[in-house]
Amino acid sequence: MRSIWNGAISFGLVSIPIKLVNATESHSISFRQIHTEDGGRIRYRKVCELEDREVTQAEIGKGYEDADGTIIPITDEDLSHLPLPTAKTIEIVAFVPTDRIDPLQMDAAYYLGAGGAPAAKPYILLREALKRSQKVAIAKYALRGRERLGMLRVVGDAIALHGLLWPDEVRAPEGLAPDAGVTVNDKELDLADALMDTLGEIDLDDLHDEYQEALEEVVAAKAAGEAPPEAPEPARGGKVLDLMAALEKSVRAAQESRGEGVAEEPAEVRRLSGGTSARATPKQAGGKASTVSGAKKTAAAKKTPAKKATAAANKSTSTQGAKSTQGTKSTQGAKKTASAKSTAKKTPAKKTTSRKRTA
Repeated sequence: MRSIWNGAISFGLVSIPIKLVNATESHSISFRQIHTEDGGRIRYRKVCELEDREVTQAEIGKGYEDADGTIIPITDEDLSHLPLPTAKTIEIVAFVPTDRIDPLQMDAAYYLGAGGAPAAKPYILLREALKRSQKVAIAKYALRGRERLGMLRVVGDAIALHGLLWPDEVRAPEGLAPDAGVTVNDKELDLADALMDTLGEIDLDDLHDEYQEALEEVVAAKAAGEAPPEAPEPARGGKVLDLMAALEKSVRAAQESRGEGVAEEPAEVRRLSGGTSARATPKQAGGKASTVSGAKKTAAAKKTPAKKATAAANKSTSTQGAKSTQGTKSTQGAKKTASAKSTAKKTPAKKTTSRKRTA
């Protein structure tokens, strides 16, 4: 990785030569400005407003505009003599627990690489000291024309530098929170906790930029002379009539997305959705299946003795015997097969044999 800054870490009297490299990269697609009528590029030209002519990069310098509009030229030579000890040094000023750093202060991230073989020993010393103390180092450094605040921490086997905003650069969230008159009850908090537990954790490596992928598809289609893909229909969100109902529906939706069992829909949710839910829960589905299965078994149990009784009836031609094998209330069949019924409850084969003897 190409370094963007070379200097040293000042760790007390220890100096660690380092090189600074970017820890992040952007994958965003960049667009150019064009003339919509003919597709020509729109470019900016740097023009001197006094001479009204375009100037080259070599002719361009820095200047500070005073309050009255006067421009004060500032050269690179002027900047090189700034009375800053951090001009080429990352100066560690303190070590603090990680939770002392407000995430709002976090800015750009960099990796620090050891600047040659002599830097290896002190670099590893600082890295291991940060690991064992479970603290981060607060440092000051100068980059791109200004002094900055930074935080050093261990990432893998390397030391990372996070740029931090100065405390006075972080604005207070005054006037943004709702008025204090709004309260939530314990049941609402319980449902919110249930939703958080159901959503659970996620591996951040599994997340990706879907907008970027869709944009690449559009660019590829246009380059091939094809029509860009159609945008999917946006999800239709129902009107939130009740916070509790919204939380309950959110929990069920999260459970379904993870393939978990879903509890029966609460009465309040059914009332808001306009009736009983048409979606059968696994418990309900299982109940219906067992009922149907039981009905089929009962029907089969009734038909099987009937067939056997019919075979016996071919010899005896007794209609009353056939009716009795179907479990009817025929008095004559009941008398003839009273003893057979008790036996048939255990084994249909014995029941048939008993009928033959009766016949």
